[in-house]
Amino acid sequence: MWSMLNRSAEEKDPSCLHVIWLYQTKASEGPQDEAASVSVTETCNMAAAMETEQLGLEIFETVAGCEEHVEKEESPRLEPFYVERYSWSQLKKLLTDTRKYHGYMMAKAPHDFMFVKKNDPEGPHSHRIYYLAMSGENRENTLFYSEIPKTINKAAVLMLSWKPLLDLFQASLDYGMYSREEELLRERKRIGTIGIASYDYHRGSGTFLFQAGSGIYHVKDGGPHGFTQQPLRPNLVETSCPNIRMDPKLCPADPNWIAFIHSNDIWISNLETREERRLTFVHNELANIEEDPKSAGVATFVLQEEFDRYTGYWWCPDTKPTLNGGKILRILYEENDESEVEIIHVTSPLLETRRTDSFRYPKTGTPNPKVTFKMSEITIDAEGRIADVVDKELVQPFEILFEGVEYIARAGWTPEGKYAWSILLDRSQTRLQIVLIPPALFIPVEDDAMERQKLIDTVPDSVTPLIIYEETTDVWINIHDIFHIFPQAHEDEIEFIFASECKTGFRHLYKITSVLKESKYKRSCGGLPAPSDFKCPIKEELAVTSGEWEVLGRHGSNIRVDEANKLVYFQGTKDSPLEHHLYVVSYENPGEAKRLTERGYSHACCVSQDCDMFISKYSNQKSPHCVSLYRLTGPEGDIAHRAKDFWAMILDSAGPLPDYVPPEIFSFESSTGFTLYGMMYKPHNLQPGKKYPTVLFIYGGPQVQLVNNRFKGIKYFRLNTLASLGYVVVVIDNRGSCHRGLKFEGAFKYKMGQIEIEDQVEGLQYLASQHDFIDLDRVGIHGWSYGGYLSLMALMQRSDIFRVAIAGAPVTLWMFYDTGYTERYMGHPDHNEQGYYLGSVAMQAENFPSEPNRLLLLHGFLDENVHFAHTSILLSFLVRAGKPYDLQIYPQERHSIRVPESGEHYELHLLYYLQENLGSHIAALKAM
Repeated sequence: MWSMLNRSAEEKDPSCLHVIWLYQTKASEGPQDEAASVSVTETCNMAAAMETEQLGLEIFETVAGCEEHVEKEESPRLEPFYVERYSWSQLKKLLTDTRKYHGYMMAKAPHDFMFVKKNDPEGPHSHRIYYLAMSGENRENTLFYSEIPKTINKAAVLMLSWKPLLDLFQASLDYGMYSREEELLRERKRIGTIGIASYDYHRGSGTFLFQAGSGIYHVKDGGPHGFTQQPLRPNLVETSCPNIRMDPKLCPADPNWIAFIHSNDIWISNLETREERRLTFVHNELANIEEDPKSAGVATFVLQEEFDRYTGYWWCPDTKPTLNGGKILRILYEENDESEVEIIHVTSPLLETRRTDSFRYPKTGTPNPKVTFKMSEITIDAEGRIADVVDKELVQPFEILFEGVEYIARAGWTPEGKYAWSILLDRSQTRLQIVLIPPALFIPVEDDAMERQKLIDTVPDSVTPLIIYEETTDVWINIHDIFHIFPQAHEDEIEFIFASECKTGFRHLYKITSVLKESKYKRSCGGLPAPSDFKCPIKEELAVTSGEWEVLGRHGSNIRVDEANKLVYFQGTKDSPLEHHLYVVSYENPGEAKRLTERGYSHACCVSQDCDMFISKYSNQKSPHCVSLYRLTGPEGDIAHRAKDFWAMILDSAGPLPDYVPPEIFSFESSTGFTLYGMMYKPHNLQPGKKYPTVLFIYGGPQVQLVNNRFKGIKYFRLNTLASLGYVVVVIDNRGSCHRGLKFEGAFKYKMGQIEIEDQVEGLQYLASQHDFIDLDRVGIHGWSYGGYLSLMALMQRSDIFRVAIAGAPVTLWMFYDTGYTERYMGHPDHNEQGYYLGSVAMQAENFPSEPNRLLLLHGFLDENVHFAHTSILLSFLVRAGKPYDLQIYPQERHSIRVPESGEHYELHLLYYLQENLGSHIAALKAM
């Protein structure tokens, strides 16, 4: 009926939305020339041709469907299974009952381990390990420690006891009381817990520094004052700052000093004397952000969201002595100017607050923040007080010294503090450079041009940036955290280990030696440097690992280098793309890497700083996570005999979850030649002779892998709930997902949304050919973020396969998403107009089905990542095309749902919508 009512409206001008799209993309270019007019005509013709082709395809599929129907009549007919209809209240009780044990397990995962040697020859313990975790009684993350015995009884399993490092105190604010800065950082870091989120530790002094609640705290344990046996009372770092302090860090060269960010500027404070000083003055704390565009020491939105860099300043690990017995501390920092970055305004719909959030958000194709490096030099006198602070800038503008650089992806200092270093990317993210920056390249900030020139003249021509490594690709560069610089053995050389995908298409380790060659560029002679002037020759490049698998280097995975034995420990997928393991290999004489962890599980490991032990958090599809401690044994430097020795349990498995049935992993060869992996949750009470409604849970975007040999019973428990209600639940990693190499991931370069559903449908059809209980006439799809986007794509592209789509926080128009992500995968919009059009569901709203009860959109109104405008514009085009939809807004939520009541409502709505429109008898009646 809906289709008949709207047919006349669609027949008036089915391509009008395509013309509107073209107008929007060209509007900023001013009056259009003849070629642009032709482009409009061609777009309309293309739209008509696409509709004609789609009609022909539908006719072909109808015929094919009839043939399949005839063949199936020869075999026993399977009756559809209908899920039981529950009321909303009954579903709510069901969810509550199934989550009791689930909540307990979520609270029991220690992380962020730190090993500290006790150096007590007479004592029974060799180390103390610190970590963050939640106790059974308290739902807050806090610091714990465990003692590691020197000897154990191998006939029994030792369970290490958890001891609280901190006395009880308010470590977190009540939900909803976080500052705006904290809320946004928690979104960027995907932090879902409360309490202490991270900590800094200085080994020499035993100082811990952490942010908790609205304050910064410190305690000491494990330094010259020994190890505590009782919980410590945290010491508040007092301040005159009126607003929240963020990103606190200990100075590695003098742990009495800390730095932090307050209102987008850098401050320092002394833990002993309580002296406090503001270092930078670029932000004015104005209410109108349009008049206050600068920040110092802060990673801007795109760097946090798309490059996983959450800080913008770096302490130098060494000090420079002064003549009067004092010292100079240094901080390298980035300064951002967001004057040209668009401002987004998000107003809360709640009448009691009506607050408006305003923030900078660079949409694809628009300017990014202008960035530069600066340095703060703090002179400390012999009494330990601040004598002077000098703010320094680069001797030449950043864009001249680092031509073509758009993003500062990583930064830091060499071990001796002789150079600052940075990993830099161009805007297309196809060129990466590692540069060394001598501190002498910075001069005091001076507004007077003549005085500034005098300062420039004091910098020798020999002082320049040094590009010690460069690589390019025709796909894109995935930024990671693997970069280890060795102490300099020769003044004119530098050695480091770096990971690259560009050479073989898989991320592998390389030991590289670069010659620190003096540049031919003479600043004093005037002129601009050429791109090659600062490049250093590569003396040696040694592949440490190789093969069609990858070394892991993101989301907590990193390498540990044993310089004494010339070994490197790393995590990778050498044994299976579905399992993560710890390996060791020689970086001087590389051979076959040796696996140290047990197969049949996926591991996340932390190797001690001395490389004498490691901790593994591991699980598989059937077993919830355990955390175990192992000692590393065997002759030093001998890879063949390097082995692990189980030492103790830190967390034992909680055992199987009640009523939890793990999924089955499957694989199939796709028509593209790749092996694709999937998971299937079978209905818990599977009956022969029945075919079951099927739900495809999807993400499908880059940098994520859903299908692996890890326990899914916590994060994805709702999939088990669906299976318990009588649904088949399927998860498939299509081309574009991670841990399969750059060719696999790069398959959708320039064409997001155009290939993923093809892989998903092929996987569904493969499963249906293997299992007759899958009902391909009743398939629903659900995902969030990129998964929400693909849920829309699935319903739009293959409404013949997908009966229902439930899309959470979807991107609907790539022109509205940010620069760093969108341009990495889709290129600049000026160079890929067709890709942006075909990948934007809002522009193709007329292709959605005309039947009601097939599309549900979910979105947090305060979403600062995928703005609610994405859903709004899709709704506008759906209305214009006369297409039905259902909508659920979460007024207090951002991109992730965090309020417990909102999370429960979301799951209830998901179950109820699927029940009413896909799985139950009433859904079958609606579909008739």
